[in-house]
Amino acid sequence: MTFQLLRTDSSSQARAGLISTDHGQIETPIFMPVGTAGTVKGIHFEELRNEVRAQIILGNTYHLYLRPGLDTLRRAGGLHRFNTWDRPILTDSGGFQVFSLTGIRKLREEGCEFRSHIDGSKHVFTPENVMDTQRVIGADIVMAFDECPPGKSDRRYARDSLMLTQRWLDRCMKRFGETEPLYGHRQTLFPIVQGCTYRDLRQEAAKYVADRLPMLGGGAAIGGLAVGEPTEVMYEMIEVVNDILPKDRPRYLMGVGTPQNLLEGIERGVDMFDCVMPTRNGRNALLFTYEGTMNMRNKKWEDCFDPIDPDGPTTSRVHTRAYLHHLFKAQELLAMQIASLQNLNFYLRLVGDARRHILAGDFMQWKQGIVQQLGRRL
Repeated sequence: MTFQLLRTDSSSQARAGLISTDHGQIETPIFMPVGTAGTVKGIHFEELRNEVRAQIILGNTYHLYLRPGLDTLRRAGGLHRFNTWDRPILTDSGGFQVFSLTGIRKLREEGCEFRSHIDGSKHVFTPENVMDTQRVIGADIVMAFDECPPGKSDRRYARDSLMLTQRWLDRCMKRFGETEPLYGHRQTLFPIVQGCTYRDLRQEAAKYVADRLPMLGGGAAIGGLAVGEPTEVMYEMIEVVNDILPKDRPRYLMGVGTPQNLLEGIERGVDMFDCVMPTRNGRNALLFTYEGTMNMRNKKWEDCFDPIDPDGPTTSRVHTRAYLHHLFKAQELLAMQIASLQNLNFYLRLVGDARRHILAGDFMQWKQGIVQQLGRRL
C-alpha cells in the first residue's frame, strides 16, 4: 500500500490524498461502508459500485471467522472471490466484537477466550492467530489485535489495557512478518492507537505506533472513541493523536460516526472512516441529506410527493417521500433498501465533496456553511 498526500488545507488539518492497493485506488478522505459478514446489509455490490460509488468496504474478522469459517474462505480463494467484491477491503481484527462479549469472554496475556454469540462454542483469539485469520480472509488492509477498553475506564485499567495492546501489537507485527499473503495480492497491517480519554496515554500510544510505522509501510487507526465519551473529548483525542502520527501516512478513525463527526474528523486530519450508522439508521427509517435528517415514519411525509433526495442515488431521485413513508408503514423490505442506499450514497457524497473543497482550497468555508444544517430534523 502507498499513500500520496496531495494537499493539506491552509486553515485546518484537512487533507486530500490517494491510497493505492493491489485492488485499486482510494481517494481520501473516504468513508468505508461496513460489510460485517461479507456483505453490506441490504445492498447489492452493483449498487455499491455504481450508486454508492464505494471505493473500499469493511469485513469483520470475528464474524467471518465464525461464519462462513476459514475453511470455506480458503477454498473460495479469500473474501474478494467469495463475495465478488473486486475493490479494496479492510478487515477489523475482531477485537471490538470480542471485548463487547461481556460475561462470555476471558482476557489474559496470551489472548482472549470467548464464546460464540451464535452457538456458545468456545474459541481463543491471539495476536498470532488473528494475523493468520486475516491472511485467510485476504483483505488489503488488516488491523492489529487490540483491547478496546470501555470509554469510562479508570486510569489504571486504561494504562494496563494500553500496555497489553502494545505487547500484542509487537506480536502481531512479528507474526505478520513471518507469513505471506495467500492469494497473490499484498496486504498491509495497521496498528491501533488506544488510551481511552487520557491525554498522556493517547500521546504515548501514538508515539509507540508512529515508531513502528516505518517497519509496517501502512497507516494507523485511532480506536476506542465514540464509545460514550463527550463529543468534545473525542475531538480533543483526535487532535492529540494526529499531532504525533506522521503526516505521510493515512489515519483511520474507527467506528465514527455522524455526518458532523466526519467533517470534524476531516478538519482534524483524519483520512478514513467507517460506521454502521448509515445502514442501521436507514433500516430504522432515518435518512441523511444535505437538508438535514428525515424520519420517514413521520406522518408529515404521507402526502409529500417530492423526490426523497433529488441529488441522491437513482432510487431516491425517482421515488417520492410519500412512497417511502408508505413502504415503512407497510413494513416492506424495499423501504430499508432504499433508505440504506440513500444514506450510504450521502456519506460518500459528503466525503467526496469535502475532498473537492480541500483540493480547491476552501474546505473550512464550505464546512462552516453546511455543518449546522446537517443535524437539522426536517
